[in-house]
Amino acid sequence: MKVTIVTGASSGIGKEITKKLLSLNYKVIGVSRSIKQDDFKDKNFTPLQADLSNETSTLLACEYLKKENAHMLINCAGFGRFEPHEELSQKTIIEMICVNLTAPILLTNALLRDLKNNNGYLININSIEALRASKFAAVYSATKAGLKAFGDSLFEETRKSGLSITNINPDMTQSSFYDELRFETSAKDDEKLLCEDIANTVEHVISMRKGAVVSDYTIRSLKFGIVKKKL
Repeated sequence: MKVTIVTGASSGIGKEITKKLLSLNYKVIGVSRSIKQDDFKDKNFTPLQADLSNETSTLLACEYLKKENAHMLINCAGFGRFEPHEELSQKTIIEMICVNLTAPILLTNALLRDLKNNNGYLININSIEALRASKFAAVYSATKAGLKAFGDSLFEETRKSGLSITNINPDMTQSSFYDELRFETSAKDDEKLLCEDIANTVEHVISMRKGAVVSDYTIRSLKFGIVKKKL
């Protein structure tokens, strides 16, 4: 059975991707700070608790996952804070960079030989913010643009192997991502994405003929919508 590692598997997009992969008969190791076995009642699911905002915890996870002979790594964990740059705390900046960029790079470094040997997949769940410049998003956009650049460069580096690398860039997706923010997705179905849309995108990527790769996959809602929360 092919082993897949999904970070951020306890909620939102990561949780929906995990459910999708389990339904496709993959063995999934889900990584997050609070994940537990009961989150997915499936014999092919294994939880791995790790704080990807912490370097030591991330490196320990890397060492553990090196033993798993991974076929696929999906870097999904991430968070954003959208404020004037001078209003962000240094702690928030460091943690955003660690979760969104440093951890995916370290995990990929740890698993890349196995991914190449297994003709596997590396999928980065990025953001539309990797492709544009938005106010109050300097750090978040930098981390996502950095992750996209990492994936693009690694695609070129590994093209002599059987590894497929895809950056998925979703627009605003209804999830817990917005729980601590001042805005959220629209309630209208055509003004937002759903987590299952991203999971279906992953299924599309891994079901394609192995000789073809969608290296960059951007998903937008049909219409634009954003809602400011009432304070």
